[in-house]
Amino acid sequence: MAHRNAIVQVHDSAGVRLPTWLPRATKHYIEHTVSGLSFRALARRHGCHPSTVLRQVRHIENQRDDPLVDEALDILSRQTRAVIKPSKDFHSMTTSVATPSSVNDTEINREARRILRRLCESTAFLIVGKDMEQAVVMRARSDNGKATRTAVVGRHIVHAFVLRDWISCFRKRKVSSYEITAAGRAALKRLLHEDAQRGQNSDGFGEAPSKFQMQHCEWGERQVASTDASSVKSHRFNLAESPLTALGRRKDKTGKPFLSAALIAAGDRLREDFELAQMGPRVTQNWERFLTMGRTGSGSGDGIAAGPSDARTRVSEALSELGPGLGDIALRCCCYIEGLETAEKRMGWSARSGKIVLRIALTRLRRHYETRHGSGSPMIG
Repeated sequence: MAHRNAIVQVHDSAGVRLPTWLPRATKHYIEHTVSGLSFRALARRHGCHPSTVLRQVRHIENQRDDPLVDEALDILSRQTRAVIKPSKDFHSMTTSVATPSSVNDTEINREARRILRRLCESTAFLIVGKDMEQAVVMRARSDNGKATRTAVVGRHIVHAFVLRDWISCFRKRKVSSYEITAAGRAALKRLLHEDAQRGQNSDGFGEAPSKFQMQHCEWGERQVASTDASSVKSHRFNLAESPLTALGRRKDKTGKPFLSAALIAAGDRLREDFELAQMGPRVTQNWERFLTMGRTGSGSGDGIAAGPSDARTRVSEALSELGPGLGDIALRCCCYIEGLETAEKRMGWSARSGKIVLRIALTRLRRHYETRHGSGSPMIG
């Protein structure tokens, strides 16, 4: 493999230079345990508080129960010590064995596109043992209970995956099993979005979505009926955009969705009017007035845009129908896209009480729209 000088660069007075792809917490751990730098010295070097470095070091130390994490940290520690105090035995080992420091971001991301995609498949997991030179991605079959091999990856690549928290161990044995984490799924979304953006020909107008924004997207389809209910169209939308869609995927005790499609549509209708109302001449309108006891429809928009004025009227009428409490939770979750926990804390409610109040608010909101505009009317009046 690469020469020892390319594996870990020579250190300076502040500490060693570790691979650029390593997470910051892992770098702090190596610099503290191997180079002997104190928490205060590391904090001054990296511009953070000593308590932050302390928490990071403790977090990495707790992760050493994972066989792969322990092995990767042990290799990185021995490589760092070898730079400080060269060893012939270590040099002969590093020139023949791929180690975590012998890879770069390009190789890690290339393998991540292949392996993480396999791990996202149903019943897929990764196995690696102490005597295995490579890790294997397996997928359990439902018909006979056996598992089939779907991919093979180098052990040094898996070290990078586990240090980046892309995979986690769920079964520690002689041959341990790993599964993809939420961070791993988000990383895969970023990489796939980069590939999609690279393959598109931009016309120079507009701004492409950020890869970090796209990692939080979860795309799905929704069936929307036309005005006269004669046809149904399928629309693509982000399931993770609104707290309503997250609640809609939860099941109650009977196995039914906690929020029906009609209740989610009522919340989306309120949000659409709320967004449309801000397109008028008075863009800097203070919507905080809706979070008070008095809800008068005084938010008229004088100007040439009648659509935003009508939308403001519809929002005011809907919130007046809901009243205090119900209107507050609907405005925060549907229009401001606040999570339930955030809304509960700001309104001083007890934990896990917001979802019940939100369902009551959406039920009354749906009845208001059906009574006022009819069930078959379009979302934009």
